[in-house]
Amino acid sequence: MTHAIADSRVPALLDFLSSSPTPWHATASMAQRLEQAGYRRLSETSSWQLAPGERAYVTRNDSSLIAFQLPKGDTSLSSLRMIGAHTDSPCLRLKPNPAQASQGWLTLGVETYGGVLLSTWFDRDLGLAGRVQVRHADGRRETLLLTVMRPFACVPSLAIHLDRDVNSGRAINAQTQMSAVVMQLGEEAGTPAEAFNTLLIELIEEQHGVRVADVVDFELGLYDLQPAAQSGLKGELITSARLDNLLSCFVGLEALLEADGSQGALFVTTDHEEVGSASACGAQGPFLADVLKRINHYVGLDSEEGYQCLVQRSLMISCDNAHAVHPNFADKHDAGHGPKLNAGPVIKVNANQRYATNSTTAGLFREMCREQDVPVQTFVSRADMGCGSTIGPITASEVGVPTLDVGLPQWGMHSIRETSGSADVAMLIKVLVAFCNREQLD
Repeated sequence: MTHAIADSRVPALLDFLSSSPTPWHATASMAQRLEQAGYRRLSETSSWQLAPGERAYVTRNDSSLIAFQLPKGDTSLSSLRMIGAHTDSPCLRLKPNPAQASQGWLTLGVETYGGVLLSTWFDRDLGLAGRVQVRHADGRRETLLLTVMRPFACVPSLAIHLDRDVNSGRAINAQTQMSAVVMQLGEEAGTPAEAFNTLLIELIEEQHGVRVADVVDFELGLYDLQPAAQSGLKGELITSARLDNLLSCFVGLEALLEADGSQGALFVTTDHEEVGSASACGAQGPFLADVLKRINHYVGLDSEEGYQCLVQRSLMISCDNAHAVHPNFADKHDAGHGPKLNAGPVIKVNANQRYATNSTTAGLFREMCREQDVPVQTFVSRADMGCGSTIGPITASEVGVPTLDVGLPQWGMHSIRETSGSADVAMLIKVLVAFCNREQLD
């Protein structure tokens, strides 16, 4: 008889992963969680009035979110404990005019978003999700989230009989070989574009119960319908789409909500990390700095010098998953830096500043892990391999805040279905809660 690793947070994590097929859905889920915990929604287009003990959040583009708590009582805000993550994941996005006919079938042209591991998208039951702007009969425009939670499309493989060399390695052409097959076209369907537009309107009506006159525009992508799961013989694993980086979003949000409120703390999760973060709602954009300046203004430090003091007294822990050593590909790791699943959070280091960690920020994180009796690991890429990056260096360079990069170990990063350790979730949350409650950041 085997027993699953028990963690009361895992069911909530699985629900969050399964219900967040896009950055817009993830942000909406986190906003709902914050409001349930008593956080007040702020608008970037309105004046803010903040008070001691304030708990509030704000979104940008409906795909990035910042939540913060100010110290309770008469305690002045001298520093912020910041946790960062990102809401987006590699996927297949529909092109603006995706509909095409091929051999009597309606297929949809896709564009790769981020570094997609293309081979994993074949032969999956795919749903459709994203943001649509519709026009009602009275001319009113409205933005709606669309979530098609039934098999909507598939990207079928080519039989091995027709491609005998496929297992010897073959490049996949996203333009010609990744179009999603949706439905068989009949004579009554009209052009492919008309058939797709009619289908979209029917799907919107089905989900929202409203009849719309037209779909003005959309940002839609395909996603794997298989729900997140706790797997492994003893429940050792979490398997899901979008673990990179919704796992960090969940961990960071839970840590903020479990903090005792004695210190200033902030959680930021931005969009577009997988494509470089260069947008108004990405880490390279002004979203975080804009919010920090407004907080600085309303807590009475309304000067450039006061703002700089607040930033330099603060610390950012950027959370994004790390590459765990793979049982079948152990040689892809440096022998001394192979993080393992269920062995604790990972400090990510790169001499060329692909990660923002330095010895000072890493030393503090190691000390917090020691105090919380949590094991800590280190990841460094092999010297003969390139290294990815994340929001840490971007945030450090844009805002100037001392930063380190950490993450939970995972396998299969950028696959349609990724794997992480179920025991690691509680360990990182424990350390981040201690970080949010910590009086001194030096």
